[in-house]
Amino acid sequence: MVYLILKRLLQSFFVMLAVAFLAFSLFRFVGDPVSQMTGVETSVEDRERLRDELGLNDPFIFQFARFTGDLVQGDFGFSYRTREPVGEMIAKRLPATLELGTFALVISLVVGIPAGIYTALRPRGFVSQSILLVTLVGVSIPTFVIGIILIFLFGVQLAWLPTFGRNGTVDLGGWSTSFLTLDGWRSLILPAMTLGVYQLTLTMRLVRAQMMEVLRSDYIRFATARGVPYRQLYFKHALANTMVPVITIIGLQFGGVVAFSIVTESVFQWPGMGLLFLESIRFVDIPVMGVYLVVIAFFFVIVNLVVDMLYVAIDPRLRVKEAA
Repeated sequence: MVYLILKRLLQSFFVMLAVAFLAFSLFRFVGDPVSQMTGVETSVEDRERLRDELGLNDPFIFQFARFTGDLVQGDFGFSYRTREPVGEMIAKRLPATLELGTFALVISLVVGIPAGIYTALRPRGFVSQSILLVTLVGVSIPTFVIGIILIFLFGVQLAWLPTFGRNGTVDLGGWSTSFLTLDGWRSLILPAMTLGVYQLTLTMRLVRAQMMEVLRSDYIRFATARGVPYRQLYFKHALANTMVPVITIIGLQFGGVVAFSIVTESVFQWPGMGLLFLESIRFVDIPVMGVYLVVIAFFFVIVNLVVDMLYVAIDPRLRVKEAA
């Protein structure tokens, strides 16, 4: 286990270094931040002085070395647009994105796993076919369209839920949460449902496919012939082997939900990191864009490391292989 962790940490280091290099390289071509920070009346001398202050005239290798060195030390620099520390801007938006992603993932798991098991056990039933049809339609519709439909139905027509913003937040030692108030939960429902539809469909279909494959295996047929009760057969033997590949998808889903919540946050004006990233693109705020991608990559690295550890904990074959 120790060897596996050290190997994954070494791989993660090179992954983060590559992501930092790509993020820093790509955003050098999105525009000139000095043009966004100054007006038409600014003289050429003032523009050049500002570029020198920001270090934009330094060679590329020096800029990248300064960028990575500051990241390692926890110094994310300052925003070109607001002159605020980027770390503080990310910290303010991070709770909103994590809560949205967590709630969306919980919805997808709570609904997707039971639906996948049911459709696998009764693949030709009318209810199973209806579930598959509904999920196929849901995954085929773009996320922003689903958000608009939910806003129109539950926010405009029924007026049950708020349609934008994050309300009812409570500050817990620098961490703002919506989970402690009714208004917070009400404002969280629509964006979480919008973000969780695709994840729900993916979870359900993966569980269904894996469950049906396990049920066709020889040891399940042998257990059936021995008279093992169906409830024990399905939920103890078959489901346990079904969840091994599903764990990987669940881990990647959480990283994907955090990374790709940009559209949902834009539709619902949810004050998370995705909305901050869009605003940074608009104003060519290169430090914020670069740090955002590095933070998202860090989430993926951590999630993958946790998934690898869960693999070893669940599958005894991997434990034997690692011990060898």
